[in-house]
Amino acid sequence: MQLHQHLPHLYVFRLVASLGSFQAAATELALPRSSVSKKVMQLEQYMEQRLLQRSTRQLRLTEAGLSLLEATQGLTALLDNTEQLRLQQQHKPIGRVKISSSTLLGQRFLLPRVAELRRRYPEVTIDLSLDDSVVDLIATGVDLALRVGHLPDSSLIARRVGQKSWAWVASPGYLQQHGTPATPDDLKQHQCIVFKNRDVALNHWSFADEHGRIETQVVEEAIAVDDGRTLVELACMDQGIVMLDLLLVQRELALGLLQPILGNWQHPETSPIHLLCLGKAARSKAVDCVWQALVPWLQADLAAAAQGESPH
Repeated sequence: MQLHQHLPHLYVFRLVASLGSFQAAATELALPRSSVSKKVMQLEQYMEQRLLQRSTRQLRLTEAGLSLLEATQGLTALLDNTEQLRLQQQHKPIGRVKISSSTLLGQRFLLPRVAELRRRYPEVTIDLSLDDSVVDLIATGVDLALRVGHLPDSSLIARRVGQKSWAWVASPGYLQQHGTPATPDDLKQHQCIVFKNRDVALNHWSFADEHGRIETQVVEEAIAVDDGRTLVELACMDQGIVMLDLLLVQRELALGLLQPILGNWQHPETSPIHLLCLGKAARSKAVDCVWQALVPWLQADLAAAAQGESPH
């Protein structure tokens, strides 16, 4: 076998070395572990030297392996540059774009824009993931993500599209049965529905009065749920009081299914809403087009909703 035929084996060897295990490389490449091991063995046979010292607990580069790693350090850059050239020369958006969002935010603001995306980019497959759990975007292969909250430093590009506020609502039926709380302290006598999952429990409700004084109530949940849509459905079914963003229940407010309460208090905190994306050099033509379309759409829709207008 000629040297050029071992280029794929070199790539696999460098990946194993950088990740520190055959299994991690196999996962990255979506190959069986045995296939990865075989490719490295074929490279070792060609080099006539052992490149990796294997044991049950660790993987260590031999001296020959270290030398080969250093000698081929330009390979990754070469492959990356080739891929970027391919993406840049792609004239029209084709392929899959995976978009992630929390359930209510996605349902109310992403779903209404899917039809327009499909009309504009018919050869792009939209892969939507609506989940209220914290998701590692890079590890799960997400291209775009609608996220609430302040962002840690990362390689992702963020565009602010709106702002999340908090309020308290209940159904007219619940309030008729149980009365309307006049103060935050009255919540102790009421049924509260709390959002809770393995990452967060929103059972500390903060209130600021007209003078800016803040008090916090640790509410005892009558029901705990890990899905925003279920939270709203339960509130509409007269099951209790919920804390959420009024932007996300405008339909229910307009239909009279829910109504705001504790109007003399405000939540003291707000959170930015961002659309996240990979850096321009790492995203495909399809991802870039969807990104460029969604940013102004979401900004307009969230601004309209904040003014009490019907979004797109």
